[in-house]
Amino acid sequence: MERVLLIGVNLNDGEDYLTSLEELGALAEACDMEVAGSVCQTLPAVHKAFYIGTGKVDEVKALAQDCDADVIIFDNSLSPMQMRNLQERLEKPILDRSALILDIFANRARSREAKLQVETARLQYMLPRLVGLHAALSRQGGASGSMSSRGAGEKKLELDRRVLEQRLAELRRELKEVGNERETQRKRRMKSGLPRVALVGYTNAGKSTLLNAMLDLYGAEEMEGQEKRVFEKDMLFATLDTTVRKIAPEDHHAFLLSDTVGFIHKLPHNLVEAFHSTLEEAREADVLLQVVDYSDEHYKEQITVTNQTLKKLGADGIPMLYIYNKSDLVQPEAVPGLSGVAQEKLTAHLPVVTDGAIYLSAKKRIGMEELIGLIEKKLSSGYRECTLLIPFTDGRAVSYLNENAVVYETEYLENGVRMRVNCRQEDYGYYERYVEG
Repeated sequence: MERVLLIGVNLNDGEDYLTSLEELGALAEACDMEVAGSVCQTLPAVHKAFYIGTGKVDEVKALAQDCDADVIIFDNSLSPMQMRNLQERLEKPILDRSALILDIFANRARSREAKLQVETARLQYMLPRLVGLHAALSRQGGASGSMSSRGAGEKKLELDRRVLEQRLAELRRELKEVGNERETQRKRRMKSGLPRVALVGYTNAGKSTLLNAMLDLYGAEEMEGQEKRVFEKDMLFATLDTTVRKIAPEDHHAFLLSDTVGFIHKLPHNLVEAFHSTLEEAREADVLLQVVDYSDEHYKEQITVTNQTLKKLGADGIPMLYIYNKSDLVQPEAVPGLSGVAQEKLTAHLPVVTDGAIYLSAKKRIGMEELIGLIEKKLSSGYRECTLLIPFTDGRAVSYLNENAVVYETEYLENGVRMRVNCRQEDYGYYERYVEG
Protein backbone atom coordinates (compact mmCIF):
# COMPACT_ATOMS: atom_id res chain seq x y z
CA MET A 1 0.00 0.00 0.00
CA GLU A 2 1.38 3.37 -1.03
CA ARG A 3 1.89 5.98 1.66
CA VAL A 4 0.87 9.52 0.75
CA LEU A 5 1.56 12.99 2.12
CA LEU A 6 -1.31 15.48 1.75
CA ILE A 7 -0.67 19.17 1.05
CA GLY A 8 -3.28 21.91 1.52
CA VAL A 9 -3.33 25.71 1.31
CA ASN A 10 -5.42 28.12 3.37
CA LEU A 11 -6.14 31.21 1.27
CA ASN A 12 -8.45 32.81 3.86
CA ASP A 13 -11.17 32.89 1.21
CA GLY A 14 -13.89 31.45 3.45
CA GLU A 15 -13.36 27.89 2.28
CA ASP A 16 -13.01 25.25 5.00
CA TYR A 17 -9.56 24.06 3.98
CA LEU A 18 -9.30 21.55 6.84
CA THR A 19 -12.51 19.82 5.77
CA SER A 20 -11.29 19.79 2.18
CA LEU A 21 -7.99 18.25 3.30
CA GLU A 22 -9.88 15.63 5.32
CA GLU A 23 -11.93 14.79 2.24
CA LEU A 24 -8.71 14.49 0.22
CA GLY A 25 -7.57 11.86 2.72
CA ALA A 26 -10.82 9.94 2.19
CA LEU A 27 -10.25 10.09 -1.56
CA ALA A 28 -6.72 8.71 -1.09
CA GLU A 29 -8.07 5.88 1.05
CA ALA A 30 -10.62 5.14 -1.66
CA CYS A 31 -7.58 4.56 -3.91
CA ASP A 32 -6.17 2.07 -1.37
CA MET A 33 -3.53 4.54 -0.23
CA GLU A 34 -2.44 5.14 3.36
CA VAL A 35 -2.25 8.71 4.61
CA ALA A 36 1.19 9.16 6.20
CA GLY A 37 0.73 12.83 7.12
CA SER A 38 -0.52 16.22 6.02
CA VAL A 39 0.81 19.76 5.72
CA CYS A 40 -1.14 23.01 5.36
CA GLN A 41 0.22 26.50 4.63
CA THR A 42 -1.60 29.83 4.96
CA LEU A 43 -0.95 32.10 1.97
CA PRO A 44 -2.51 35.29 0.55
CA ALA A 45 -2.42 33.61 -2.88
CA VAL A 46 -1.02 30.42 -4.37
CA HIS A 47 2.57 30.56 -5.58
CA LYS A 48 2.55 30.68 -9.38
CA ALA A 49 5.57 28.43 -9.76
CA PHE A 50 5.15 25.95 -6.88
CA TYR A 51 1.58 26.42 -5.56
CA ILE A 52 3.09 26.52 -2.03
CA GLY A 53 5.90 28.84 -0.92
CA THR A 54 9.44 28.02 -2.01
CA GLY A 55 10.56 27.51 1.59
CA LYS A 56 7.61 25.20 2.21
CA VAL A 57 8.71 23.05 -0.74
CA ASP A 58 11.92 22.13 1.10
CA GLU A 59 9.95 21.45 4.28
CA VAL A 60 7.58 19.14 2.39
CA LYS A 61 10.51 17.30 0.82
CA ALA A 62 12.06 16.64 4.23
CA LEU A 63 8.73 15.60 5.76
CA ALA A 64 8.02 13.21 2.87
CA GLN A 65 11.34 11.49 3.55
CA ASP A 66 10.74 11.39 7.32
CA CYS A 67 7.29 9.78 7.01
CA ASP A 68 8.40 7.52 4.17
CA ALA A 69 5.76 8.87 1.76
CA ASP A 70 5.68 7.35 -1.73
CA VAL A 71 3.46 10.01 -3.29
CA ILE A 72 2.67 13.66 -2.53
CA ILE A 73 -0.89 14.81 -3.20
CA PHE A 74 -2.00 18.47 -3.41
CA ASP A 75 -5.57 19.45 -2.49
CA ASN A 76 -6.23 21.41 -5.64
CA SER A 77 -5.55 21.29 -9.37
CA LEU A 78 -1.94 22.11 -10.22
CA SER A 79 -0.98 23.93 -13.39
CA PRO A 80 1.38 22.16 -15.81
CA MET A 81 4.21 24.48 -14.69
CA GLN A 82 3.55 23.84 -11.00
CA MET A 83 3.43 20.11 -11.62
CA ARG A 84 6.76 20.19 -13.46
CA ASN A 85 8.51 22.40 -10.89
CA LEU A 86 7.31 20.39 -7.91
CA GLN A 87 8.29 17.14 -9.60
CA GLU A 88 11.85 18.41 -10.03
CA ARG A 89 12.19 19.82 -6.50
CA LEU A 90 10.45 17.10 -4.47
CA GLU A 91 11.83 14.17 -6.46
CA LYS A 92 8.70 12.11 -5.78
CA PRO A 93 5.53 11.38 -7.79
CA ILE A 94 3.12 14.31 -7.58
CA LEU A 95 -0.66 14.08 -7.85
CA ASP A 96 -3.29 16.76 -7.43
CA ARG A 97 -6.92 16.45 -6.37
CA SER A 98 -8.13 16.17 -9.96
CA ALA A 99 -5.74 13.32 -10.77
CA LEU A 100 -6.81 11.48 -7.62
CA ILE A 101 -10.51 11.75 -8.48
CA LEU A 102 -9.78 10.65 -12.04
CA ASP A 103 -7.94 7.63 -10.64
CA ILE A 104 -10.98 6.66 -8.55
CA PHE A 105 -13.26 7.06 -11.56
CA ALA A 106 -10.93 4.92 -13.66
CA ASN A 107 -11.11 2.14 -11.11
CA ARG A 108 -14.89 2.30 -10.57
CA ALA A 109 -16.03 2.60 -14.20
CA ARG A 110 -17.92 -0.53 -15.25
CA SER A 111 -19.98 0.21 -18.34
CA ARG A 112 -18.43 0.89 -21.74
CA GLU A 113 -19.75 4.45 -21.68
CA ALA A 114 -18.29 5.21 -18.24
CA LYS A 115 -14.89 3.79 -19.24
CA LEU A 116 -14.83 5.90 -22.40
CA GLN A 117 -15.83 9.01 -20.46
CA VAL A 118 -13.17 8.49 -17.81
CA GLU A 119 -10.42 7.81 -20.32
CA THR A 120 -11.39 10.93 -22.25
CA ALA A 121 -11.22 13.05 -19.09
CA ARG A 122 -7.85 11.59 -18.09
CA LEU A 123 -6.26 12.18 -21.47
CA GLN A 124 -7.57 15.75 -21.53
CA TYR A 125 -6.02 16.22 -18.10
CA MET A 126 -2.71 14.61 -19.13
CA LEU A 127 -2.08 16.46 -22.39
CA PRO A 128 -0.86 19.78 -20.94
CA ARG A 129 0.96 18.02 -18.08
CA LEU A 130 3.00 15.38 -19.89
CA VAL A 131 6.36 16.35 -18.36
CA GLY A 132 5.16 16.82 -14.81
CA LEU A 133 3.10 13.63 -14.86
CA HIS A 134 5.88 11.43 -16.18
CA ALA A 135 7.02 10.11 -12.82
CA ALA A 136 3.51 9.80 -11.42
CA LEU A 137 2.29 7.76 -14.38
CA SER A 138 5.33 5.53 -14.73
CA ARG A 139 6.01 4.60 -11.11
CA GLN A 140 6.22 0.84 -10.71
CA GLY A 141 5.78 -1.51 -7.82
CA GLY A 142 3.20 0.64 -6.06
CA ALA A 143 0.08 -0.62 -4.38
CA SER A 144 -3.02 -1.60 -6.31
CA GLY A 145 -4.22 1.99 -6.01
CA SER A 146 -1.56 3.54 -8.21
CA MET A 147 -2.46 5.25 -11.45
CA SER A 148 0.04 3.08 -13.29
CA SER A 149 -1.54 -0.22 -12.44
CA ARG A 150 -5.26 -0.04 -13.10
CA GLY A 151 -8.21 1.66 -14.72
CA ALA A 152 -8.91 3.11 -18.13
CA GLY A 153 -6.11 4.98 -19.84
CA GLU A 154 -3.15 2.87 -18.66
CA LYS A 155 -2.98 0.57 -21.69
CA LYS A 156 -0.32 2.91 -23.15
CA LEU A 157 1.91 5.05 -21.00
CA GLU A 158 3.79 6.55 -23.95
CA LEU A 159 3.72 10.21 -23.11
CA ASP A 160 3.54 11.24 -26.70
CA ARG A 161 1.23 14.11 -27.49
CA ARG A 162 0.46 12.87 -30.98
CA VAL A 163 -0.50 9.42 -29.71
CA LEU A 164 -2.73 10.92 -27.00
CA GLU A 165 -4.44 13.27 -29.43
CA GLN A 166 -5.13 10.41 -31.81
CA ARG A 167 -6.60 8.38 -28.97
CA LEU A 168 -8.74 11.34 -27.89
CA ALA A 169 -10.15 11.62 -31.40
CA GLU A 170 -11.04 7.91 -31.33
CA LEU A 171 -12.69 8.26 -27.93
CA ARG A 172 -14.78 11.22 -29.07
CA ARG A 173 -16.05 9.19 -32.04
CA GLU A 174 -16.93 6.24 -29.80
CA LEU A 175 -18.60 8.51 -27.24
CA LYS A 176 -20.68 10.10 -29.98
CA GLU A 177 -21.94 6.64 -30.99
CA VAL A 178 -22.71 5.75 -27.38
CA GLY A 179 -24.35 9.12 -26.90
CA ASN A 180 -26.62 8.48 -29.88
CA GLU A 181 -27.61 5.13 -28.35
CA ARG A 182 -28.37 6.80 -25.02
CA GLU A 183 -30.44 9.48 -26.77
CA THR A 184 -32.43 6.77 -28.52
CA GLN A 185 -33.09 5.08 -25.16
CA ARG A 186 -34.08 8.42 -23.63
CA LYS A 187 -36.56 9.13 -26.43
CA ARG A 188 -38.01 5.65 -26.00
CA ARG A 189 -38.54 6.32 -22.30
CA MET A 190 -40.16 9.67 -23.12
CA LYS A 191 -42.61 7.91 -25.42
CA SER A 192 -43.67 5.68 -22.52
CA GLY A 193 -45.39 8.73 -21.03
CA LEU A 194 -43.96 8.05 -17.57
CA PRO A 195 -42.67 11.03 -15.57
CA ARG A 196 -38.93 11.05 -14.84
CA VAL A 197 -37.40 11.48 -11.40
CA ALA A 198 -33.62 11.72 -10.91
CA LEU A 199 -31.51 11.17 -7.79
CA VAL A 200 -28.74 13.73 -7.41
CA GLY A 201 -26.42 14.69 -4.58
CA TYR A 202 -22.98 14.59 -3.06
CA THR A 203 -21.03 11.37 -3.34
CA ASN A 204 -21.77 8.77 -0.64
CA ALA A 205 -25.00 10.50 0.45
CA GLY A 206 -26.96 7.28 -0.12
CA LYS A 207 -28.47 7.65 -3.60
CA SER A 208 -27.97 4.00 -4.56
CA THR A 209 -29.25 2.85 -1.16
CA LEU A 210 -32.40 4.91 -1.66
CA LEU A 211 -32.87 3.54 -5.17
CA ASN A 212 -32.55 -0.03 -3.88
CA ALA A 213 -35.00 0.69 -1.05
CA MET A 214 -37.60 1.96 -3.51
CA LEU A 215 -36.96 -1.00 -5.81
CA ASP A 216 -37.47 -3.44 -2.96
CA LEU A 217 -40.76 -1.85 -1.99
CA TYR A 218 -42.17 -0.53 -5.26
CA GLY A 219 -40.07 -1.92 -8.11
CA ALA A 220 -41.92 -2.88 -11.26
CA GLU A 221 -40.91 -5.58 -13.72
CA GLU A 222 -37.42 -4.70 -14.90
CA MET A 223 -36.29 -3.84 -18.35
CA GLU A 224 -35.03 -6.80 -20.28
CA GLY A 225 -31.42 -7.76 -19.53
CA GLN A 226 -31.08 -5.57 -16.43
CA GLU A 227 -30.55 -6.55 -12.82
CA LYS A 228 -33.03 -5.11 -10.39
CA ARG A 229 -30.78 -3.73 -7.63
CA VAL A 230 -27.74 -1.49 -8.05
CA PHE A 231 -24.36 -1.68 -6.33
CA GLU A 232 -24.20 0.18 -3.02
CA LYS A 233 -21.34 0.60 -0.57
CA ASP A 234 -20.20 3.11 2.04
CA MET A 235 -17.45 4.70 -0.05
CA LEU A 236 -16.85 7.72 -2.26
CA PHE A 237 -18.01 7.21 -5.86
CA ALA A 238 -19.15 3.60 -5.30
CA THR A 239 -20.90 3.68 -8.67
CA LEU A 240 -20.52 5.83 -11.79
CA ASP A 241 -23.06 4.29 -14.13
CA THR A 242 -26.46 5.90 -14.55
CA THR A 243 -29.25 3.43 -13.79
CA VAL A 244 -32.91 3.88 -14.74
CA ARG A 245 -35.62 1.78 -13.08
CA LYS A 246 -39.41 1.85 -13.12
CA ILE A 247 -41.06 2.51 -9.75
CA ALA A 248 -44.74 1.55 -9.56
CA PRO A 249 -46.24 2.13 -6.08
CA GLU A 250 -49.76 0.82 -5.60
CA ASP A 251 -52.41 3.55 -5.92
CA HIS A 252 -49.78 6.06 -7.05
CA HIS A 253 -48.41 7.14 -10.39
CA ALA A 254 -45.58 5.01 -11.75
CA PHE A 255 -42.40 6.88 -12.69
CA LEU A 256 -38.90 6.27 -13.98
CA LEU A 257 -36.21 6.77 -11.33
CA SER A 258 -32.60 7.35 -12.38
CA ASP A 259 -29.47 7.26 -10.24
CA THR A 260 -26.71 9.64 -11.36
CA VAL A 261 -23.01 9.98 -10.54
CA GLY A 262 -22.32 11.77 -7.26
CA PHE A 263 -20.79 15.24 -7.05
CA ILE A 264 -17.85 16.38 -4.95
CA HIS A 265 -16.06 19.59 -4.02
CA LYS A 266 -13.63 20.69 -6.75
CA LEU A 267 -14.94 18.09 -9.21
CA PRO A 268 -12.58 18.26 -12.22
CA HIS A 269 -14.07 20.25 -15.09
CA ASN A 270 -12.99 17.54 -17.54
CA LEU A 271 -15.10 14.99 -15.66
CA VAL A 272 -18.20 17.17 -15.72
CA GLU A 273 -17.72 17.59 -19.47
CA ALA A 274 -16.97 13.91 -20.06
CA PHE A 275 -20.05 12.76 -18.11
CA HIS A 276 -22.30 15.37 -19.69
CA SER A 277 -24.40 12.84 -21.62
CA THR A 278 -24.83 10.72 -18.49
CA LEU A 279 -25.87 13.75 -16.45
CA GLU A 280 -28.50 14.61 -19.06
CA GLU A 281 -30.77 12.31 -17.03
CA ALA A 282 -30.80 14.97 -14.31
CA ARG A 283 -31.31 17.87 -16.71
CA GLU A 284 -34.32 16.24 -18.38
CA ALA A 285 -36.03 15.03 -15.21
CA ASP A 286 -39.45 16.27 -14.12
CA VAL A 287 -38.42 16.20 -10.46
CA LEU A 288 -35.00 16.03 -8.79
CA LEU A 289 -34.46 14.25 -5.47
CA GLN A 290 -31.36 15.73 -3.85
CA VAL A 291 -30.11 13.10 -1.41
CA VAL A 292 -28.22 14.65 1.51
CA ASP A 293 -26.12 12.86 4.14
CA TYR A 294 -27.74 14.57 7.12
CA SER A 295 -25.33 12.87 9.53
CA ASP A 296 -22.39 14.72 7.96
CA GLU A 297 -21.66 17.95 9.80
CA HIS A 298 -20.78 19.59 6.49
CA TYR A 299 -24.05 18.67 4.77
CA LYS A 300 -24.94 22.32 4.07
CA GLU A 301 -21.71 22.83 2.14
CA GLN A 302 -22.41 19.63 0.22
CA ILE A 303 -25.85 20.93 -0.74
CA THR A 304 -24.19 24.11 -2.03
CA VAL A 305 -21.71 22.09 -4.14
CA THR A 306 -24.55 20.00 -5.59
CA ASN A 307 -26.65 23.04 -6.43
CA GLN A 308 -23.68 24.78 -8.08
CA THR A 309 -22.97 21.69 -10.20
CA LEU A 310 -26.63 21.40 -11.21
CA LYS A 311 -26.55 25.05 -12.26
CA LYS A 312 -23.54 24.35 -14.50
CA LEU A 313 -25.55 21.53 -16.09
CA GLY A 314 -28.56 23.77 -16.65
CA ALA A 315 -30.69 21.71 -14.26
CA ASP A 316 -31.17 24.33 -11.54
CA GLY A 317 -34.72 25.22 -12.57
CA ILE A 318 -36.20 21.74 -12.11
CA PRO A 319 -38.55 21.15 -9.13
CA MET A 320 -36.57 19.57 -6.29
CA LEU A 321 -37.20 17.64 -3.08
CA TYR A 322 -34.50 17.46 -0.40
CA ILE A 323 -34.04 13.97 1.01
CA TYR A 324 -32.18 14.20 4.34
CA ASN A 325 -30.88 10.65 4.49
CA LYS A 326 -29.16 8.93 7.46
CA SER A 327 -31.30 11.04 9.82
CA ASP A 328 -31.41 8.09 12.22
CA LEU A 329 -27.77 8.88 13.06
CA VAL A 330 -28.57 12.44 14.19
CA GLN A 331 -29.72 13.57 17.62
CA PRO A 332 -33.42 14.58 17.65
CA GLU A 333 -32.89 18.20 18.70
CA ALA A 334 -31.16 18.81 15.35
CA VAL A 335 -34.32 18.14 13.34
CA PRO A 336 -36.97 20.85 12.78
CA GLY A 337 -40.16 20.05 14.69
CA LEU A 338 -38.48 17.76 17.23
CA SER A 339 -36.73 20.32 19.43
CA GLY A 340 -38.74 19.26 22.48
CA VAL A 341 -37.53 15.66 22.29
CA ALA A 342 -34.23 15.16 24.11
CA GLN A 343 -32.90 11.76 25.13
CA GLU A 344 -34.50 9.35 22.68
CA LYS A 345 -32.98 8.29 19.37
CA LEU A 346 -34.34 10.03 16.31
CA THR A 347 -35.19 6.71 14.65
CA ALA A 348 -38.32 6.37 16.75
CA HIS A 349 -39.67 9.63 15.33
CA LEU A 350 -38.80 9.27 11.66
CA PRO A 351 -39.85 10.23 9.11
CA VAL A 352 -40.20 13.98 9.53
CA VAL A 353 -41.84 15.77 6.59
CA THR A 354 -41.49 19.51 6.08
CA ASP A 355 -42.19 21.78 3.13
CA GLY A 356 -40.16 20.38 0.23
CA ALA A 357 -38.07 18.04 2.37
CA ILE A 358 -38.16 14.77 4.26
CA TYR A 359 -35.90 13.34 6.98
CA LEU A 360 -35.60 9.56 6.62
CA SER A 361 -33.33 6.51 6.64
CA ALA A 362 -33.04 4.70 3.32
CA LYS A 363 -30.94 1.91 4.84
CA LYS A 364 -33.62 1.15 7.44
CA ARG A 365 -36.43 1.70 4.90
CA ILE A 366 -37.95 4.42 7.09
CA GLY A 367 -39.93 7.13 5.31
CA MET A 368 -40.36 5.46 1.93
CA GLU A 369 -44.15 5.72 1.87
CA GLU A 370 -44.04 9.39 2.85
CA LEU A 371 -41.41 10.04 0.17
CA ILE A 372 -43.66 8.48 -2.48
CA GLY A 373 -46.40 10.85 -1.33
CA LEU A 374 -44.11 13.87 -1.71
CA ILE A 375 -43.04 12.77 -5.19
CA GLU A 376 -46.67 12.27 -6.14
CA LYS A 377 -47.48 15.77 -4.91
CA LYS A 378 -44.63 17.26 -6.96
CA LEU A 379 -45.75 15.43 -10.07
CA SER A 380 -49.50 15.98 -9.56
CA SER A 381 -49.57 19.38 -11.23
CA GLY A 382 -49.37 17.59 -14.57
CA TYR A 383 -52.22 15.15 -13.81
CA ARG A 384 -56.00 15.19 -13.88
CA GLU A 385 -58.66 12.92 -12.39
CA CYS A 386 -61.55 11.87 -14.64
CA THR A 387 -64.02 9.10 -15.46
CA LEU A 388 -63.82 7.56 -18.94
CA LEU A 389 -66.15 5.25 -20.81
CA ILE A 390 -63.93 3.45 -23.30
CA PRO A 391 -65.53 1.32 -26.05
CA PHE A 392 -64.44 -2.32 -26.27
CA THR A 393 -63.03 -1.56 -29.71
CA ASP A 394 -60.29 0.55 -28.09
CA GLY A 395 -58.68 -2.09 -25.90
CA ARG A 396 -55.33 -0.39 -26.41
CA ALA A 397 -56.56 2.65 -24.44
CA VAL A 398 -57.52 0.42 -21.50
CA SER A 399 -54.11 -1.25 -21.52
CA TYR A 400 -52.31 2.09 -21.79
CA LEU A 401 -54.17 3.64 -18.86
CA ASN A 402 -53.66 0.57 -16.69
CA GLU A 403 -49.95 0.95 -17.36
CA ASN A 404 -49.52 4.74 -17.21
CA ALA A 405 -52.26 6.13 -14.96
CA VAL A 406 -53.55 5.55 -11.44
CA VAL A 407 -56.73 3.50 -11.88
CA TYR A 408 -59.19 3.87 -8.97
CA GLU A 409 -62.08 1.87 -10.41
CA THR A 410 -62.76 -0.32 -13.43
CA GLU A 411 -66.28 -1.41 -14.38
CA TYR A 412 -67.23 -3.48 -17.42
CA LEU A 413 -70.57 -2.35 -18.92
CA GLU A 414 -72.52 -3.40 -21.98
CA ASN A 415 -71.20 -0.50 -24.06
CA GLY A 416 -67.60 -0.37 -22.84
CA VAL A 417 -65.20 -0.09 -19.90
CA ARG A 418 -65.77 2.65 -17.35
CA MET A 419 -62.53 3.71 -15.66
CA ARG A 420 -62.00 6.33 -12.98
CA VAL A 421 -58.38 7.37 -13.34
CA ASN A 422 -55.80 10.03 -12.53
CA CYS A 423 -53.84 10.53 -15.73
CA ARG A 424 -51.37 12.95 -17.31
CA GLN A 425 -52.79 16.13 -18.82
CA GLU A 426 -51.51 15.03 -22.23
CA ASP A 427 -53.33 11.71 -21.91
CA TYR A 428 -56.50 13.47 -20.75
CA GLY A 429 -56.41 15.58 -23.88
CA TYR A 430 -55.95 12.51 -26.06
CA TYR A 431 -58.77 10.50 -24.42
CA GLU A 432 -61.06 13.47 -23.72
CA ARG A 433 -63.60 12.08 -26.20
CA TYR A 434 -64.28 9.25 -23.72
CA VAL A 435 -64.81 11.51 -20.69
CA GLU A 436 -68.19 11.06 -19.02
CA GLY A 437 -70.24 14.02 -17.90
